[in-house]
Amino acid sequence: MYTALVAKLLFPLHESLKGHTSVARHRQLERSQWLTTAQLQQLQLDNLRRFLKRIEVQVPWYQELFKRLQFSPSGITSIEDLQRLPLMDKSVIRSQRERLIARDAGPLTAFNTGGSSGEPLQFLVGKARKSHDIAAKWRATRWWGVDIGDPELVVWGSPVELGSQDRLRLWRDRLLRSHLLPAFEMSETNVQRYIDTIIRIRPRMLFGYPSALALIAAYAERSTIALNQLGIKVVFVTSERLYDNQKATIERVFGAPTANGYGGRDAGFIAHQCPQGGMHLSAEELIVEIVDPQGRSLPAGERGEVVITHTATHEFPFVRYRTGDLAVLGTHSCACGRGLPLLESIEGRTTDFLMARDGTVLHALSLIYILRDLDAVREFRIVQESLEVVRLQLVVSDDYTTTLEQHIIEGVRQRLGEVKVVIERLQELPRERSGKFRYVSSKLTVDWAAGP
Repeated sequence: MYTALVAKLLFPLHESLKGHTSVARHRQLERSQWLTTAQLQQLQLDNLRRFLKRIEVQVPWYQELFKRLQFSPSGITSIEDLQRLPLMDKSVIRSQRERLIARDAGPLTAFNTGGSSGEPLQFLVGKARKSHDIAAKWRATRWWGVDIGDPELVVWGSPVELGSQDRLRLWRDRLLRSHLLPAFEMSETNVQRYIDTIIRIRPRMLFGYPSALALIAAYAERSTIALNQLGIKVVFVTSERLYDNQKATIERVFGAPTANGYGGRDAGFIAHQCPQGGMHLSAEELIVEIVDPQGRSLPAGERGEVVITHTATHEFPFVRYRTGDLAVLGTHSCACGRGLPLLESIEGRTTDFLMARDGTVLHALSLIYILRDLDAVREFRIVQESLEVVRLQLVVSDDYTTTLEQHIIEGVRQRLGEVKVVIERLQELPRERSGKFRYVSSKLTVDWAAGP
């Protein structure tokens, strides 16, 4: 009854007071997810044409760009016509930030990306974009039989969330039964405290970075703490790649399925997994292209960089925005019956590739596989300093031996060639300021398209 009170009264009231249209958008999305492919494509095209017409009139940078390219939004007849416009990247937003603000923009909020790619970014978000992302997340939550108002525990680390825990927000989270734990404080003492909190709260859903939730789950398993009888129905993971071993650990320990989400603070709420396994795109307001290194659009089934056009960003537009992520568009429909198109796979960032001494390009998994199944290695980070040097930062147990260390070094050299392997043993691995964790980073410029 309390969940229904929150979902039907308290949360809609909260969103109305903030000037958001998320409740109305959610109702629309609940209907549109069942449209046919052809109907969804027409809805996308209508939204795209309306969006481009508006930014042509209201956004100085696009007004000038369209004029220079002789591009007319009224003349758009298909989604493919978007390819007549150039790709947008972080450098465009940095250099043209003021000229990307619509003349009729309402209140805008400044957001920052965490800079996990080495390129932090500040941009602006209006209420339409916020409303869409809230509604899309709400829809995806309900796919799993949970709703706003069900007890939720969030393991997160964004400075936006953690820096705004003022009294009003704390009261709001209490009303919504949402509890926040900082993901960048993953010491052993804190992990035990987090487990105690999970047991006390008995959440219906968990939400957070897969690395943080897998770390909590692994600690509970080592400590023989049972968490699979608490009534958790689903574990939502996002913002990092979900690896198979993380998924297995999380599901085994918490006794609940994982639901993978894909998006970004800059690009929006892009896709979410349904119980039948389909990674559904939020296609009503998001147009997803997959492009090769030269920026050419690729057909479904081919790997490339994810490029986003978000038609709810008319106040500060994102048009053909390069995310730096690699993925493959699906070629089939989902058994759930939703018409929303699918991402077939999400393969990480363009920087998640390594280079062997002979120039062979390898995905990060080639080294992750060496370390992830070793019981004596509790946490790890791989840094390719150069073609000649690879640094491994490890948190190990008492079972770690020099023999095992030599096995690791030999495994790295089998894949990368005769490189120097520097191993650092640490008490804990620091996370980024956002709370995210990157298993692999390379300081080389790698052509990911050349990889296997």
